[in-house]
Amino acid sequence: MTENVTWLTQESHDRLKGELDALIANRPVIAAEINERREEGDLKENGGYHAAREEQGQQEARIRQLQELLNNAKVGVAPTKSGVALPGSVVTVYYDGDENDTETFLIATREEGLGATGLEAYSPNSPLGGALIDAKVGETCEYTLPNGNTMKVTLVSAEPYHG
Repeated sequence: MTENVTWLTQESHDRLKGELDALIANRPVIAAEINERREEGDLKENGGYHAAREEQGQQEARIRQLQELLNNAKVGVAPTKSGVALPGSVVTVYYDGDENDTETFLIATREEGLGATGLEAYSPNSPLGGALIDAKVGETCEYTLPNGNTMKVTLVSAEPYHG
């Protein structure tokens, strides 16, 4: 069950909850739009009606996604110390002992990483993110790639993310 847990900062949780509330509040507006378009006549050739239905479907999908995310969220505080990879940390790593093959990314959900311009976000539940959680600078971790091979990754730095 812990695989479905999403780690969020309070700020991210509040932002996503605000988005969810706004989408739910907008439901009557979309329903009214669909009813208006339906009254325009032949539904087969009514582009406005089909566009409104498409928008409704997209909003309902986003509502379900946000509800699932927030229902499985564990709200915590962003890390404050450097040197340890935690959810909310910006980390730099190198792969397979090649110190020239470095990558810097945020350990966070995609939702949380939205504001992190220029940074890729790796979930703490992903193989790479999970392998790095609680690692200290200088430690080498191993994780399994989708093809079944293993990869070694060494933590170079870990700093709290400041949006």
